[in-house]
Amino acid sequence: MKIKERAKQLKRDIPVVFLALRKKETPWYAKILAILTVAYALSPIDLIPDFIPILGYLDDVIILPLLIVITLKSVPKEIIEQCRIESQGLWENGKPKKWYYSIPIILIWIIITVLIIKAFI
Repeated sequence: MKIKERAKQLKRDIPVVFLALRKKETPWYAKILAILTVAYALSPIDLIPDFIPILGYLDDVIILPLLIVITLKSVPKEIIEQCRIESQGLWENGKPKKWYYSIPIILIWIIITVLIIKAFI
């Protein structure tokens, strides 16, 4: 599979991860990964802001796809296949825009800021 095709597939897998999160057959550890993945994917705030040259796009190119792949590998294949069928057209109008999806990223930045301040004081 070519890189562009793989990237498109990973983008289509975000709703699959979202649906897998809601299935009671999904293991608890996979649900935790799914929560992190969906929150990161839908968050309007990136872990590494895009205005930082090169590093700003690493989260879009490496972190998010890695989260998606790890989450998909932790969910049983039959659940993933069922969720792929259910997800057809789920986010046709774009991903949902909810402000509270940014809370985990904001908390991470607050923790990093506090740790940096404590290191210099």
